[in-house]
Amino acid sequence: MTEKSHSKIWMVAGASALALSLAALATAEKKEKPILPEFVLNAESVAVVIAPEAGEPVSDPAANRVAQQDVEVALLNWGRFRLIQGTFAADLVIAVRKGTKGPVNATINGGGVDSRPVTVDRSDDGIHIGARSGTDPGDPKTDTSQRPAIGMEAGSIAEDQFEVYRGGNDFATGPSAPIWRYAAKDALKYPGVPAVAEFRKAIEQSLKAIEKNKKQTQQKGQQGQTQGQGRGQQGQQQGAPPQEEQKKDQ
Repeated sequence: MTEKSHSKIWMVAGASALALSLAALATAEKKEKPILPEFVLNAESVAVVIAPEAGEPVSDPAANRVAQQDVEVALLNWGRFRLIQGTFAADLVIAVRKGTKGPVNATINGGGVDSRPVTVDRSDDGIHIGARSGTDPGDPKTDTSQRPAIGMEAGSIAEDQFEVYRGGNDFATGPSAPIWRYAAKDALKYPGVPAVAEFRKAIEQSLKAIEKNKKQTQQKGQQGQTQGQGRGQQGQQQGAPPQEEQKKDQ
């Protein structure tokens, strides 16, 4: 086999591999996004907390707390959930964390550094900021039994993080993997708060997918009934004597 023939074979093989890759990519894009669990779609209350493992950057100690409040306001504007402070009583818990810039960041940890002196609430005439009393025993970030301490956080987390967990004991005993997660640059930035917009989109897509599945199931059931009725009519026609024979007998 000549060198020219080898080149043609490699060109054909390369083109085939590229075509297969494009086909696989197109198939992956067509795949439907996973439907959120039923308890997420039926949830009525939500608590927003700062991610337990997040320390407050020394350069901006209020970064996570501000992100927390911005997410709360965005959720209130959405209007789907009732916002509450306690993670034990909440159907869902949303943990937020602002992205950092450097590879190593000095942080403030412990001592309830993330305990908020305010609460966010909505009424008929707008959104109100008020004083907060007490702490949530289910939120490790509000623990005031230890003094604040300076620590170091290694690794750059450039993207803001927004994670959704099941509330109650599931979160208090130490959540494993989030139910839904979104991470992107400025994902928690107000007024848009893209993370909340994406979560809203995920819920709406899940509800549409469930409704679509219900309609498809109903259509299949109706088709099955129609086919069954058709078979029954054919059986009746086959069992009845021909009309000409009936007339002769008369």
